[in-house]
This record gives sequence, structure tokens and C-alpha cells, in this order.
Amino acid sequence: MAVITNLATLQTAIAVYLTREDLTTFIPNFIQNAENKLLRTLNLRNEETALSVSVSSGTGTVPTDFKRLKFAYVPDSPAILLRWVSIEELYRSYPIRTGSSTPCLISREGANFTFGPFAKDFTLTGIYWAKQDPLRTTDPSWYVTNAPEVLLYGSLLESAPFIKGDEKLLQELPIWERLYNDAVSTLLTEEKHSSESAGALVQRVA
Repeated sequence: MAVITNLATLQTAIAVYLTREDLTTFIPNFIQNAENKLLRTLNLRNEETALSVSVSSGTGTVPTDFKRLKFAYVPDSPAILLRWVSIEELYRSYPIRTGSSTPCLISREGANFTFGPFAKDFTLTGIYWAKQDPLRTTDPSWYVTNAPEVLLYGSLLESAPFIKGDEKLLQELPIWERLYNDAVSTLLTEEKHSSESAGALVQRVA
């Protein structure tokens, strides 16, 4: 079986695992469903994007590719780290929606960020996780290049509704699920370690 390097080789690999010619036309759907779940649920380093939004009249426009906020702050001296809360909590805590204050809370209301207390004009700064283009529009995608096994086993699991009655493939489902969970766990562990120091610095004696 060929190494997975792009959409075509991924489709070939899935077809080899399934050994069902009648499912060939569904393989793009399996990939799409698996990738959408990954893009929506995992927040990875490759998705981290610098946030710089002008806040005026108490609001700032949410980036069109915004998925989730990692952190944001008011770049005063010292910087004020903002806490993300639900919009309901923000309005309960700060119901007066006028003024010019340094905020401590941030939330999203429609296409805008909003703040509590009502914010002065400033530049919102930080890092957010951005939505990524899927494999069907970016070939190869980040997952194909860096974690093809995650996409492979995730796509195979998406075939579950189509293999009812196929005892051979049904026996494979628990194996694919275990391999998928192991692959996701390994990926997340790698992501965590990459963001941590390798250890305390030790001064070397000449």
C-alpha cells in the first residue's frame, strides 16, 4: 500500500482497508466527515493565529476564521489578561453598556467581541485558533502531512453505517477505533510537549 501523501493516496489506503468496491464513491464523504470532526474539536499549534483587533465603542470585529480564543489581553502596562465568559455572564456582571473602562472580561456577541466593563478604545491582542481549509480545498492538508493515521482511521470509522451485515469489516471497527483514539492521544501529547519546556536550565561548569 502506498504511503499517504495526498488526497488520492489517502483514498487508496481507505479503499484497501475496506475491500469494498461498492463503497468507493462514498470514501470522499468518509474523509470529509472525519476531517470536519477533527477541525472542529482539536485545537492545534498550526491553527494558532495572532489576534489584533481594534476595539471601538465597546466592541471589536471577530476574525472571519475565528474558531476559539486561546488568550487575549489589553496591551496596557502592565498588560491586562482577559477572561472568556458567556455573553450572559458578561451582561449579568456588567449590565451598564456605556463608559470607557479597562475591561477584564471578554465574550462574543454575533460577529463582535464585547467586553465587561464597557471597554475603552484599544487594540485587542492575543492568540486564537483559526479555522483551517479542509483537504478537499488544500491538498495535502496539515493532517495528511503531519498525522495521516488520524485521518485514515477516522475516515474508516465513518464507514460504520455502510458496513452493517459485513461481519468481516464489523470486526475491524473496534480495532480502527482503538488505533484512532491512540493516534489522537499521541497527537495531543505531542502538541502538549511542544508547548512545554524540556526541563530546567542547568548551568554548565567549565
